Amino acid sequence: MAKYMKNNVAGMDIPDEVIKRMEGTPKEKWREEGIKIAAETIKKLKAIDGVAGVHIMAIEWEEAVPLIIKQAGLK
Repeated sequence: MAKYMKNNVAGMDIPDEVIKRMEGTPKEKWREEGIKIAAETIKKLKAIDGVAGVHIMAIEWEEAVPLIIKQAGLK
């Protein structure tokens, strides 16, 4: 999905290091790793002056949102 978004979704920028990280993760751990990446990204964004929030969208995987929120320290 990361490769698809990088190549096919206008305005979407998925860093190559994220693609490589996912490629190096066993398939049965992809969801867990994706949540970690999302939480890490949110933590980095929180540290930037002027960033007032984030929009979390997990298309067809809405149950991941509370896990992302918790791991990102938003709640």
